[in-house]
Amino acid sequence: VMDNVSVITMFTLSGLNGTTNYRVTLFALTLLCYCLIWLVNVTIIVTIIMDKSLHEPMYIFLCNLCINGLYGTAGFYPKFLVDLLSNIHVISYAGCFLQGFVLHSSACADFSLLVLMAYDRYVAICRPLVYHSVMTTQKICLLVFLAWLVPFNLLFLSTITTLRSRLCGSHIPKIYCINFLIGKLACSASIANVIVPAFNYTFYFGHVIFVVWSYIYMIRTCLTSKENRSKFMQTCLPHLFCLIVVVGSLLFDLLYMRFGSKDISQSVENFMAIEFLVVPPIINPLIYGFKLTRIRNRIQSFIILL
Repeated sequence: VMDNVSVITMFTLSGLNGTTNYRVTLFALTLLCYCLIWLVNVTIIVTIIMDKSLHEPMYIFLCNLCINGLYGTAGFYPKFLVDLLSNIHVISYAGCFLQGFVLHSSACADFSLLVLMAYDRYVAICRPLVYHSVMTTQKICLLVFLAWLVPFNLLFLSTITTLRSRLCGSHIPKIYCINFLIGKLACSASIANVIVPAFNYTFYFGHVIFVVWSYIYMIRTCLTSKENRSKFMQTCLPHLFCLIVVVGSLLFDLLYMRFGSKDISQSVENFMAIEFLVVPPIINPLIYGFKLTRIRNRIQSFIILL
């Protein structure tokens, strides 16, 4: 694994050593969960793509959110399923950085897409007269492009910064790789390894501030109109719930990773580690699928035809 404390070709992962007795059961449940993620997300994606009446900003953003859910979980589940059936839990040097990049960029893209959805609802409710002139096809394409490009660029920079570090260890105390834990293996501290993550956190904290600001304005507007209240309940509540699920899941893991107790059981630690890879990818499409009438009706019509 290591040669002269400098050349690392493999990383070892931890967290699955105590699963020997129920490994097959855990594999079956994980595979079922991954299949469910594909089912609910692909259903929403295909429904939106096939129905031209759903080619509107909010549904386009939702379609991208579901695509991102599939992208992010693809960086974890296949490798995790293999590890569940293996006695040796290792990952290649390149594979570890690739997994960290996919998981980080997917989480950040989630934030970006949810912010776009908040912006769309803000314009629809607070500035309805200019909605169609503001949310043009060209602008929607640009916003979606940036929602993918910006997280990819920020995380590429973060990954390159970590990649340049000289590592003095090869053990990742988690069931998957992330940049923060790889960076902790560095032989010496680097200013870049502090500045780049700090900028990323600040940038996405700005996203949260924007969402809070937009919802304050939307709630104020809704209080003056029964029609706006109905629109808010129909489209904003699912978005707000999904936002809380994503932010809560990510903060849960982030705060535990940095400040959590070392005394909790490995099973609880593993659950906290994979929560954001289980809850949002399933809950987000389900909430929108059940709450948004047009999507629900379209899915029901597809089922009837089948």
